[in-house]
Amino acid sequence: MLSFLPAPLTLILTSTLALTSTLVLVPVLLVLALIKLLLPFAAARRLLGRGVIAVAETWIAINNGLIRLFSQADWQIEGIEQLRREDWYLVLSNHQSWVDILVLQYLSNRRMPFLKFFLKSQLIWVPFLGLAWWALDFPFMKRLTREQLERRPELRGTDVAATRKACEKFSELPVSVMNFVEGTRFTEKKHALQQSPYRHLLKPKAGGVAFVLEAMGELLHSIIDITIVYPDGKPTLVDLLSGKVDRVRVHVRRRELPKELLGCSYENDPAARERFQRWINQIWAEKDQQI
Repeated sequence: MLSFLPAPLTLILTSTLALTSTLVLVPVLLVLALIKLLLPFAAARRLLGRGVIAVAETWIAINNGLIRLFSQADWQIEGIEQLRREDWYLVLSNHQSWVDILVLQYLSNRRMPFLKFFLKSQLIWVPFLGLAWWALDFPFMKRLTREQLERRPELRGTDVAATRKACEKFSELPVSVMNFVEGTRFTEKKHALQQSPYRHLLKPKAGGVAFVLEAMGELLHSIIDITIVYPDGKPTLVDLLSGKVDRVRVHVRRRELPKELLGCSYENDPAARERFQRWINQIWAEKDQQI
């Protein structure tokens, strides 16, 4: 509607309005989360949990409205009719830009359970947003490197335990657990360094998906496989806020849970680890072909 405005003015307006909504709604999130934390009654906590999610969905709806208001982007989203708000999902997606997160929120908001990401523990210190993620029960994880495990083998298995503990909070209300399987954003340099067998994707990392399936397998209903493509080139967040993104293509595919992999130990069972990797590699080969 206002896509005729010059890009610098659009950037100022969208950034200011998005920041204003954040400053207004995050304190509401925190108040509800603190009350929920203090109340001993499960029913009241569930009700307040729904209230926290409702505030977050309102915040995302405002952001989505700003995108529609200031942008003339052509969105083509296929497969969202499969989504249900009453189910528990594991969501997998390729990753190219910070814009991906806003795209995922754009297509999922109020169509499926609220998206929750596994975040690095350091991100809780991000001003304002760190507190919002804490209020929304986003899991903050301190992942151990291979070198740390070699130095201290007694820590082996703590990743799974931490994931299971974080996922316990997801049993009360439907949730969509989000995982960028490549572990980082795609760049040509990373692609070359990895010698990735895929033309448009980095190598998938099966460990994070395996940990979630091990911790939440009995709760999850299905896997939502999302493929994001920007036909005019990978945009930046500034491009999106400036109204410079022309086309966005998204394909949503609902996949059945791999029953043969549920209950397996990715970390301790080499055969299970090989099956997991073969399964995720097949999904990634199909996604690469689709792109």
